[in-house]
Order: sequence, then structure tokens, then C-alpha cells
Amino acid sequence: MTDIKKDVTILAIESSCDETAASVVVNGRKVLSNVISSQIDIHTLYGGVVPEIASRKHTERITQVIREGLEEAGKTLEDLDAIAVTYGPGLVGPLLIGVSAAKGLSFATGIPLIGVHHIEGHISANYIAEPTLEPPFACLVVSGGHTHLVLVRDYGEYEILGKTQDDAAGEAFDKVAREIGLGYPGGPKIDKASREGNPHAITFPRGKVAGSRYDFSFSGMKSAVLNYLNTSRMKGITVNVPDVAASFQQAVVDVLVSHAGEAIEQYGLKKFALAGGVAANNALRAGMRQMCEEKGAEFFCPPPILCTDNAAMIGSAAYFEYIKGNFSGLDLNAVPGLRLGQR
Repeated sequence: MTDIKKDVTILAIESSCDETAASVVVNGRKVLSNVISSQIDIHTLYGGVVPEIASRKHTERITQVIREGLEEAGKTLEDLDAIAVTYGPGLVGPLLIGVSAAKGLSFATGIPLIGVHHIEGHISANYIAEPTLEPPFACLVVSGGHTHLVLVRDYGEYEILGKTQDDAAGEAFDKVAREIGLGYPGGPKIDKASREGNPHAITFPRGKVAGSRYDFSFSGMKSAVLNYLNTSRMKGITVNVPDVAASFQQAVVDVLVSHAGEAIEQYGLKKFALAGGVAANNALRAGMRQMCEEKGAEFFCPPPILCTDNAAMIGSAAYFEYIKGNFSGLDLNAVPGLRLGQR
């Protein structure tokens, strides 16, 4: 284990999808800056993230975002103990922009480099939101690209209980939102529309994976929504968009909450956390909180700004690699299909 001085200051970079982000984090839990340059307005025009455009925008913004992160924190490169960067999973082009920037800074300054797993970053956002949280606990990571139910046995030590076998929850939100005319990004738009709808107006299936207690499947739910819309249109029935949004959202939330509840019971868990962009969904947060209260488990969830992609969560995860002495070489490369726990 690395000899640790009182404070460890890490500059973190995140560019796995369509946010260019930089943050300065101290000791894995104290955020001095968290700068995020979003590309949502650009990709909304195309109904989803266009990798080539995302890469170009990262290239344009990354140097300025890093500079803003340091300035907002009141730090210079000389104050840093490490430079952390997301190297997977994600879109290969955007990942390469962040990795290249981090490697360049590390090479030029001699500051140690730490490659961070994106999902591990999402889990670690809970350490920022609740500084007293320590493993072991379970975490449900739900985002546009991932749906993982994970046992966090220790810092950096994970056991995947279940994951999606097709669409991620956030991906399903995006596809359904597009079909009912809400546009991109789907998650926040469905969440907003659902407030005016009846979650019990339409019964959509709750997807299950045969022979796997904790795996997820959302493609069937998505198809059920599309079938409902097509049937309604063929029959000349007016579609109530808020009802469709609320009923679909409820189906997704029911599955996520039920899987989490089963894990709490089977493993005797006393702490449960949410993470990832979909963790900002109000219905999911409320449903998970109520379920945890009923089962006697303490519930943790970061604020929305730490649920969506950001660099502060990467800085938190990097700290726990730092204290273990797990540094990366300048041969660090982007790994778009990186699995949780893989180094």
C-alpha cells in the first residue's frame, strides 16, 4: 500500500460519452471542483449521441475544462498527487480523448496516472454524497449503457449479482421516449411526463430472465410499448402520452426495486445504494427508498448532479486505487467494453 500523506489531491477527467468533465477531489470524498461541459443540446438534434460528433466536441473542450477544474479548485498541477481518467467502458472515440489528455499531462509533469472504470466511478459517487459510507453494501447501477446489481465487498472489490441481458434501463427510456414523441434524452423527459400520468393506466410486462434471479431484461417492455402504440394508432385510439410514460416507468421501477429487495433479503444487507444516470429518476428513488425502509436497510443515493456522468466520481474511485498503489502506465488505452472488476 502506498504511503499516504494527510491529503491526497487528484485531478480527474471523464469523457466516456457526451460530457467533457474535470474535477479536483481530495481523499476520495471532498470535491473542490466539478466542471461539466454537456453536449445534450447538440445530440438532441439527432435523437441520440453521435460518437463522431461527441469526439470532436471533447477535443474542442477538454483543455479548457481541465483548466477550469483546476482554477475552480484553487489548485495548480504542482498541487496534484495523481491524475485520474475514465478508460472504459464507453464510446471508444470519446474515451481516447480523455485518456490522451491524462497521459499527456502525466508524461509532461511526472504526476502518477490512474485509469478508472466508469461503473466503479458511479458507485463511488455515493462516497462523496455520504462521507461516512463504507463497504460492504450493495449498489444498483442504472444508466444509459449499464444496469448492474453489484455487491461492493470492499473498495475496488465487486461481485456482480446480475446485469441486463439486452437493453440497459436508460437505453429503454430513450427508445420509448422517442417513440411517444418526447425526444432525447429520454429518461428526464419520461420522468417529467409521468408526473401528469397514471402509472396503472396500462399494464406492461415486468421482464424476467429465465434461470437468473438477478439479471434484467428491458427489451420486452420496450416492445410492449411499441405494440401498444401501433395498435392504438391502427384503431384510431388517441394515445395518452403521460399515461404511457408513467405506466412504462412504473414497469421499469418495479423490476429494479424487486430485484434489489430480493438481494437485500438473500444477503442480509443493511446498506443499499443507487448510482448512474437513471438513479436521478424520481419514481425510482422514491420506490427504492420505500423498499429499503420496509426491509430495514439504510438507503443511499447521490444528488442528480453526481448521478449523471461527472469527473468527481472518477476522482473518488481513483483515490482508493491510489492508496492501494494501483497506478497505470503511459501505455494505458481506452477499453470500450471494459468489465467491472477488470484491470
